[in-house]
Amino acid sequence: MKIKFNGAAQTVTGSQFYLEVNGFSLLLECGLYQGKRKEAFEQNRTFQFDPGKLNAVILSHAHIDHSGNLPNLAVTGYGGPIYTTTATARLGDIMLQDSAHIQEEDARYMNKKLARRGEPLVEPLYTGKDALQAIELFHPVRYNDPFEPIPGVTARLFDAGHILGSAAICLDVQENGNAFRLWYSGDIGRMNLPLIPDPVLPEAVDIMMMECTYGDKTHRDPAEAYQEFRDTIKKTIKRRGKVIIPAFAVGRTQELVYDINRMILENEIPRIPVFVDSPLAVKATDVFKASPEYFDSETHQFIRENRHPALNFNGLEYISDAEESKKLNTRKEPMIIISASGMAEAGRIQHHLKNNIEDERNTICIVGWQAPNTLGRRLAERQTRVNIFGETYIRRAEVVTIGGLSAHAGQDFLTEYVKATQASLKKLILVHGEPDAEEALRQKLFDLGLKDVDYPLQYDVMEF
Repeated sequence: MKIKFNGAAQTVTGSQFYLEVNGFSLLLECGLYQGKRKEAFEQNRTFQFDPGKLNAVILSHAHIDHSGNLPNLAVTGYGGPIYTTTATARLGDIMLQDSAHIQEEDARYMNKKLARRGEPLVEPLYTGKDALQAIELFHPVRYNDPFEPIPGVTARLFDAGHILGSAAICLDVQENGNAFRLWYSGDIGRMNLPLIPDPVLPEAVDIMMMECTYGDKTHRDPAEAYQEFRDTIKKTIKRRGKVIIPAFAVGRTQELVYDINRMILENEIPRIPVFVDSPLAVKATDVFKASPEYFDSETHQFIRENRHPALNFNGLEYISDAEESKKLNTRKEPMIIISASGMAEAGRIQHHLKNNIEDERNTICIVGWQAPNTLGRRLAERQTRVNIFGETYIRRAEVVTIGGLSAHAGQDFLTEYVKATQASLKKLILVHGEPDAEEALRQKLFDLGLKDVDYPLQYDVMEF
């Protein structure tokens, strides 16, 4: 077996792992690489293999950094199955169409400015038609059910506890008379997150590829993160400002709404308008309703009582219409705006930031990891001058980062994840993490007696 690390190698974006087994090829993930625009465009358009000769794809979950380049894969020749959970297929349908719409709209917006300046026009990374071509390839499977993506490989998906339908991918491989188990973690969730079950731990694994996004951090208790989020909202309301939150439309947005609902019901914050400005989030609520088999017991209770916090919130308004979105920026009263994308690289959040970043009454609340060279990372670093849609803005708004709200496992649970299969583990490969995070986690694991840990470079190849 060969593994080529075409993405999420020494970075946290663009997951893509190309496997060769028994003369067949299998791709784990096909995520959108996010970074400097020209570099990202070229990398997303260029595959390190022939998509027309690829035999199968397995997708861990629907977040765009794992699924978002599937349209390019499809239009460049891939026509086989994309195996994933039913919930991920449902979410992937709406998320890929939404991503394509954003690509087209951003290109159209930029081209208006470029045309006025007489500069060359840009084209979208992919279109809605391209997205539909990929969506047609989804092949849903249930958790724990075995399937054979390519000869000699039996695959199963296990709940990763990250977002609705997220999965770790377990591959039992038979090749040249040898048998071994490869486990790819996908994005690992945290214990006791609202809405979804806890992650399933690996078992009897020989080779594991594991994410290490927060390998250098142990998250604060969720209760502490809740308190900091509450205090941020209270402080912003007191100065008559707006709270602007870049957030992924699926998973993170629902958890934020859940917390805000608690704050209002318990009179911890005043009742103010709360807007989820994302057509994708509106559609995602329907997916939540259609996927009760992926919820934990608490969420089932919410649904039975018709008071699910992400779907039935008094004072919460979901916005799909673009004109209604624009009107938010003419309103002056305190409010909370949650909008995609989570790294502020595309979509309506950029317009909200552009219109609110220079007002010192406002707060930009960063609630998740931000990839290098993204607008979200520049904000998290509290840069004073930021570029949005080709224009420079002076950041006067306060920036607050709340890491404890992350849906990724921290160093403590990543360690427990490895320990669950340490007795059988022969090789650990750390992916989907930056060097500082990898180094800290590697030292932690070394102290526990785990010595054989690799951290491949982009396009490295490993052979087993």
